[in-house]
Amino acid sequence: MQNPGADEQFLGQLDEEKNEAFIPAFYDKEAAQQCLIQMKTEQTNKYEVQAICFDELAKDAVKNNFMIFMLTGDGKIIKKLAP
Repeated sequence: MQNPGADEQFLGQLDEEKNEAFIPAFYDKEAAQQCLIQMKTEQTNKYEVQAICFDELAKDAVKNNFMIFMLTGDGKIIKKLAP
């Protein structure tokens, strides 16, 4: 989650090789925390790992033309989901 609190939003990423915009998702908190340090972020924003209902994530992904990538802690893609 980027800027947790009143102005929070999902941390979107871009697979530049395939030009695919995605929201990273994980099966557990530890994997998310491990992978967060590898993601492209902006120094001016605060980032926090949070649990989220998949339906809420999917709704926001569709609204903003993002896919959802299930990732491992080292950033490898487990599966791609087009909500």
